[in-house]
Amino acid sequence: MDIVQILGVAASVSLLAGWRLYLCIFAVGMAMRFGWVATPEHLQALNVLSNGWIIGIAGTGAVAEFLADKVAVVDTVWDAVHTLVRPVGGALLALALVDAGDPAWQVATLLLGGGATLLTHSAKAGTRAIVNTSPEPFSNAIVSTGEDVVSGGMLIAVLANPVLAVICAAIILAGTIAALLILRRLLFRRRAGPPDTQSGRIFDPPAA
Repeated sequence: MDIVQILGVAASVSLLAGWRLYLCIFAVGMAMRFGWVATPEHLQALNVLSNGWIIGIAGTGAVAEFLADKVAVVDTVWDAVHTLVRPVGGALLALALVDAGDPAWQVATLLLGGGATLLTHSAKAGTRAIVNTSPEPFSNAIVSTGEDVVSGGMLIAVLANPVLAVICAAIILAGTIAALLILRRLLFRRRAGPPDTQSGRIFDPPAA
């Protein structure tokens, strides 16, 4: 793989870790164990990701995340707890995939990987918080299942084809930025108050 493809794989996995961290650790661990991706020579300690126990723990975490993410409120608590865990995990996954021999590049990889994961985590957590306000009980499960399908499908594509990894990274990043912009607009609307049904404008405050 050339540097662009390697960065595409690292970026895609880091971005997806903001949605499904344990699934990403499980997938990368399996990929290393079976030789689908190679661990950088100076970072052989990260071969721990391919350890059977780590794969088993990540697999168990993936199942727990799958179940917790289907229950309203529980998913919000889960996201809140993982606000720090996911960026750290995403940073380590990026470092495990990028052969950054220069210490400066290692720091840059950690920061960018953690930042990418935090970006998608923020979009996911904000979106799910809004979905949970729906009175019917199915929206949360539908959105969560969609995230499962997209995350799993993209992980398979990313690890199977480095060229697709670059494309997936661009798609995830664009979608995440769009989601954050929409969430920002919805938040401002809620703070502004209910619109006037006749004029379509926000009610003016009463005169003193």
